[in-house]
Amino acid sequence: MSASAGHDASTVLVVVDPASSAAGESPVQWSVGYLTDVLEGAGVVVRRVDAQDTDRADVVVQIGGGNSEGPAESFEVRRPDGADGPVRVSGADARGVAYGVLELADRVRYADDPVALLRGTEPESKQPATPVRSILRTFTSDVEDKPWFNDREFWSEYLTELAVNRVNRFQLAFGMQYNYGHHPATENYFCFPYPFLLDVPGFDVSVGNVPAEERDANLAMLRFISDEAKKRGIHFQLGLWNHADDQGEGSAPRYPVSGITPDNHADYCAAALNLLLRECPSIDGLTMRVHYEGGIPEPDHEAFWQTVMGGVASVGRPLEIDMHAKGVDEALLDIARGTGCRVVVSAKYWAEHQGLPYHQTTIRERERATKERGTGLMAITAHQRRFTRYGYGDFLREGSDVGLIFRIWPGTQKVLLWGDPVLAAGYGRLGTLGGALGIEWCEPLSFKGRKNTGHLDGRDPYADPALRLDGQDWRKYRYSYRLWGRLLYDPDADPEQWRRFLRSEFGDAAEAVENALAPASRVLPLVTVVHGIGASNNGYWPEMYLNMPIAGGPNADHYRGDTAAPPTFGGVSSFDPSLFYKVDEYADDVVAGRRDGRYSPMEVADWLDRLAEEAEQSLAAARDKSARAEDPEFRRVAIDVAAQAGLGRFFAGKFRAGVAYALHERTGDARHLGEAVAAYRAARDAWANVAEVTTGTYRPDLTFGDLRSEHGHWADRLPAIEEDLADLERRFEQARTAEVAAEGKLPQVPSAERVRFEHTPPPPFVRGEEVRIELTPSASFGGTVVCHYRHLNQGEDFRTVDMSPESGDVLGTTVGGDYTDSDYALVYYFTVHHPGGDAWILPGLDQTLANQPYHVVRQKLD
Repeated sequence: MSASAGHDASTVLVVVDPASSAAGESPVQWSVGYLTDVLEGAGVVVRRVDAQDTDRADVVVQIGGGNSEGPAESFEVRRPDGADGPVRVSGADARGVAYGVLELADRVRYADDPVALLRGTEPESKQPATPVRSILRTFTSDVEDKPWFNDREFWSEYLTELAVNRVNRFQLAFGMQYNYGHHPATENYFCFPYPFLLDVPGFDVSVGNVPAEERDANLAMLRFISDEAKKRGIHFQLGLWNHADDQGEGSAPRYPVSGITPDNHADYCAAALNLLLRECPSIDGLTMRVHYEGGIPEPDHEAFWQTVMGGVASVGRPLEIDMHAKGVDEALLDIARGTGCRVVVSAKYWAEHQGLPYHQTTIRERERATKERGTGLMAITAHQRRFTRYGYGDFLREGSDVGLIFRIWPGTQKVLLWGDPVLAAGYGRLGTLGGALGIEWCEPLSFKGRKNTGHLDGRDPYADPALRLDGQDWRKYRYSYRLWGRLLYDPDADPEQWRRFLRSEFGDAAEAVENALAPASRVLPLVTVVHGIGASNNGYWPEMYLNMPIAGGPNADHYRGDTAAPPTFGGVSSFDPSLFYKVDEYADDVVAGRRDGRYSPMEVADWLDRLAEEAEQSLAAARDKSARAEDPEFRRVAIDVAAQAGLGRFFAGKFRAGVAYALHERTGDARHLGEAVAAYRAARDAWANVAEVTTGTYRPDLTFGDLRSEHGHWADRLPAIEEDLADLERRFEQARTAEVAAEGKLPQVPSAERVRFEHTPPPPFVRGEEVRIELTPSASFGGTVVCHYRHLNQGEDFRTVDMSPESGDVLGTTVGGDYTDSDYALVYYFTVHHPGGDAWILPGLDQTLANQPYHVVRQKLD
């Protein structure tokens, strides 16, 4: 094809097949409009027609499909007639077609020559690995969040970015920032959302300090947001996390709700919800917190929810009911089923944090269920259903009519840029564990300004005027959104999908920036998994760690409520106690001359140092290659990489110091105390570097709440670290002065080459039939192998059995049919015990930290 005579600009002909069942649907229409805008923005003439006129175009793009060929949301881009033929985009449904069109648009957006790029279009055929790829944005502070809530231009750009990167679900959450019974509220805008949006006929309910005009504008804005999401093919989920009209004793709300009584509370909520769904027809689903923290005390909450769900049932359109999993039992599931809606529970992935992509092998002891039925506010959640608080609980039943979504909460990392394709792909592979539907990610800056700590322009985290984001804070995290959406959709995605973005931002330094940010972004998820000091995002913020003392000192009292007593660094459990030692447990085994196979704090310290080293070396290379090292975009990334690498160095030193101190406690040997001091000094220096690189760039008080763990700056944390170090130094001087006799060398576990094992997981099994598990060493092996297995149910303990020698070198065991006769898949792993005392886990974590360290065998379903 050639450009038509008389045209200076190249021409692209966009042909939408009128026979396509998807052609008239809004996601396709919108995506074609977006492609047109991108091409025209690049100086290309675009003509949209229903029939081809190839004599007058340089490139023809044909768009069709939507006839349900292939999995939902799948798409294909191809050139069946060769390089001179049209580019054809098709998909299984409207969303799939739109993804194909948006992929072309994204390539064009970052191309030097859009027409040449279209002419050279490489064929691509994709289908989603993860059905649900969701982003959650929470309204937290009236001062900080009203500006973006009411900004139509923001919503257009933001939702477009999500759609382009294949995010297919978006939750706007109201009331998520407060837990009833725990957080007395002052700033309560949208916390109990109905009166901020509606005047419900038949109920004299209103909210103070919100004029009727503002209330009506809020409803119009919610309608606009949900309509814009649907237009882009994004499922719009409204989060109604709180149903209490006040937050209990001690609350002094800025916006007091009047007219609610115990007698009309449930009826009002049902009527308001019904009206809201009718007023906003693009709302596709509702997320509700149905345990006591949502404002309805247990155990009498079932009657309330029965009434409220009745308001949903009578709306008359398909909806999704998503219940936050904590405390959910069969009675609540039955109430939700009674609506006729699709029912989903949303479980926490790693408590209220972001950990590694795999799911906890074992929950902490503190999360285990109790046998007695409780009383009062949290009668169910804190007792029989306690194990549902921070993981998938018992919700992954095979063949269940209830779906499960994992939610990654914002406790770990709220401010610093996250961007690791390896971990993102790991989430894409493991977010569907046991048939789960996918993942919802609480975006950066979630809960900013919580508990009346917001202030004007306070959502922007930067103090340096050159780095400030001018009300567009979300744009800092575009790389994160890109990785989450695209690698959840396809964990094996072509890296070009994110590298073209990096090149546009960082030029020749793009590869080095990617290689710096990736290992830096692995630091805090690893720390979170290993150092499970607090499950709540309120009390534990690894990114701006409130230092837990090694020997007792500042901040020990802060962690008393969610870690073992006495609260010291060595006693802190991992969020996965089956895979990771506590510091004190490891010290006990070192003194005893044994190992049990779990990863030690010393191994983790080495991993953290490796990640920090990789990040620092690549950051230096990026600085050398960048022609724009003083540009705000580069400076923001460089600061965040340096900070995360420094945090890795800090925790590596802290883990080593903790082990050395624990060994001193057990042996009385002052040399170990000296090692603790040396390691802690290195940790302190690393934290001081983080404080230095972030001082003057970030605000001196980053506010996510009023607890000392919810706000502050890295520089604020340094004095407590130094005080803890000084305490160790004093102890060391005292020990040296006392000339405590050393106990001699610690028992050594001989280092031996670890034998490799071959293992093929068994195929899906029939319920009630035996499952055979076999393992074969690659060389002669005189030790033992233990198989740990349980149902895919975190409320159960693992069973263990020694693998028995079979024919030849094969080791084997059988899981009996009486055990497989359950509603669950099987999960299992091995511990290998070498005769010399060494031990390790199979399959365990690989160097990427993005794999699943155990095996899961599903049931064979009809």
